[in-house]
Amino acid sequence: MAVTRLAYILAASHSGSTLLSMLLGSHPQIATIGEMNLSPQAMGDLDRYRCSCGQFIRRCAFWQKVPEAMHRRGVAFDLACAGTDYRSVRSRYAQRLIKPMHRSTALERIRDVGLSLSPAWRAALPEVHRRNATLASTVAELAGAQLVVDSSKVGLRLKYLLRNPELDVKVIRLVRDGRAVALTYMDPAGFADASDPSKRAGGTGGDRGDERLSMRQAAYEWRRCMEEAEHVLQGLDRSRWIEVRYEDYCSDPDATLDRLHRFLDVEPGGQPREFRSVEQHIVGNGMRLDTTSEIRLDERWREILTEPDLQAFDAGAGRLNRRYGYE
Repeated sequence: MAVTRLAYILAASHSGSTLLSMLLGSHPQIATIGEMNLSPQAMGDLDRYRCSCGQFIRRCAFWQKVPEAMHRRGVAFDLACAGTDYRSVRSRYAQRLIKPMHRSTALERIRDVGLSLSPAWRAALPEVHRRNATLASTVAELAGAQLVVDSSKVGLRLKYLLRNPELDVKVIRLVRDGRAVALTYMDPAGFADASDPSKRAGGTGGDRGDERLSMRQAAYEWRRCMEEAEHVLQGLDRSRWIEVRYEDYCSDPDATLDRLHRFLDVEPGGQPREFRSVEQHIVGNGMRLDTTSEIRLDERWREILTEPDLQAFDAGAGRLNRRYGYE
């Protein structure tokens, strides 16, 4: 059985995973398409969704090659129903169980037992495994790369990728100050999307007002994601995961990338200075549609969050944020 090497970025949303995947993907031995779960809900209208190359994704030459290459491997593929999201099993019973991970190992085992009782889940899991492995090997082949980066971030997805017999998974745990992340949840279009408003929401424009959270909700969501990440890494051999801070790779990207390249067993220092000069075909955060290769540390939360905002965050997630060294 051929095994494909895969690096998974595990993080809370809006922690800088798309930028990190683009930086890694500019290395000649690494390929990425961004978020490999290819959630149709997140991508929206595929006829208007733009690839990072600037083309509408349906017209992108790379994305037109993917179904052809997948077909040669015996897998039918369409972006509208990619079948790589472990949460997409069409069973009401399974859907009730495929929720964010529990902090309790015992509860996770109960979930696994419950899912094992679902005929739909038992039938779907090997197929979702196969589709993920085939997509990864296809991307590697089309890019001439040795490994693929998946920036899907979700802990539950990582749990099942680690059980995929056709993937050799290493994990990049990406951490960012929770206050910065919370601000992006409060206004995702303004603080976690393309610089050009017309390219936001997948390239269609829009203020994403329906996604906005209160600070109380944002603090809870960040804490939940962080605790989920901690749980999924429990028991994983320390040689298989590495922790990286958003603030560190923005302040000194060369040092961070050198460290990651060594962790991933690729030649250090192979990426170009202008990472956007490398052809990439990424789905995910709207910053993929920006044009500058300048890496800037975004700490707008320091000026924008009010004292009541900071108090609400501290009440909900301050202790955990401090545990990660953010005072």
